Amino acid sequence: MNITSVRAIQPASPTSPDDWRTWLGQILVIIETDDGLTGYGVGGGGLAGIHVVETVLRHELVGRDATDVEALWDTMYARTLPYGQKGLAIMAISGVDLALWDLRAKRVEKPIAHILSDEIQTTVPAYQTGRPVEQWLTNGTEGYKALKLFIGKEPGENIDDVINRVLTVRKALGPDVTIMADAFMTLDVEQTLRIAEGLESVGLGWIEEPLLPDDLEGYARLRDECPVPIAGGEHEYTAAAFEGLIRERLHTIVQPDVCWCGGLTELIKIYELARQYDVKVRPHRGSEVWALHAICGLDPDPLAESGRPWMTWVKGQPAVKNSEVTLGNGIGFGVWFEEADIEAN
Repeated sequence: MNITSVRAIQPASPTSPDDWRTWLGQILVIIETDDGLTGYGVGGGGLAGIHVVETVLRHELVGRDATDVEALWDTMYARTLPYGQKGLAIMAISGVDLALWDLRAKRVEKPIAHILSDEIQTTVPAYQTGRPVEQWLTNGTEGYKALKLFIGKEPGENIDDVINRVLTVRKALGPDVTIMADAFMTLDVEQTLRIAEGLESVGLGWIEEPLLPDDLEGYARLRDECPVPIAGGEHEYTAAAFEGLIRERLHTIVQPDVCWCGGLTELIKIYELARQYDVKVRPHRGSEVWALHAICGLDPDPLAESGRPWMTWVKGQPAVKNSEVTLGNGIGFGVWFEEADIEAN
């Protein structure tokens, strides 16, 4: 099964927000082989990611055996290593790797989860994220048993305002809903400790990405001093980088994004590392099919984050219902794309 074509596009979405997810956004990678199969994967990097795929990675892949996925990952990484240990190049590789895994599964006519494990969980719990506090207060949980709130400081807010915002949600929703908190790299160590202390009564499941990803000294302090588990890794790249976070237990929960961190090849390695050190994995956007297959096949204690509603060009994505998401039966990742969307780019 030799590769004959590699291309990448950035499908337009009328519901896509005008932020970094667009201009640093999701790209669709399409790989075709000489036996008539087509593999799809979603990576990141926007137009820069497309450039890496079509000018560097395609040159390394065309003519190669598509079934040798792990060796192809090593080739792509080595080719981009001088400028791509993190960031855009790895985001581009992620989309290619996922397309290769899609091909691997389609060749044997199985869903990817069934390649990863003989015993899979087809339905896993999910939590909601990305909603303003006002929606939770107005609409309640809408069936979700767990939710994640933003706890970074809004303009004009202080730490007490952040604490009171979360306390208001806890009071409104009651004690039976699990609440997690996402700071999106906007706090320092002292602010994080202050929030953890002020929200002791809430019983936070975790505080996510309070510090910048490279503030390893700060994360070591939080490991030793913070009473709330620390989560992170959404903006980290490759299993090699996650190994240090996991080995040093700088995060209690790691959150790789399979579309950015290096693809499924790297996510599998991250799961293996986490199992060795008894660290939990909660993939970013885990209810989307790209990570959902790994969660269903590899995670003994699964929990999937809700996906992104503007990814409307991914057809066949299972919806979260009653705080659960169920994997479909389609082969590969089980998703498809309208030809009009592909040909328009």
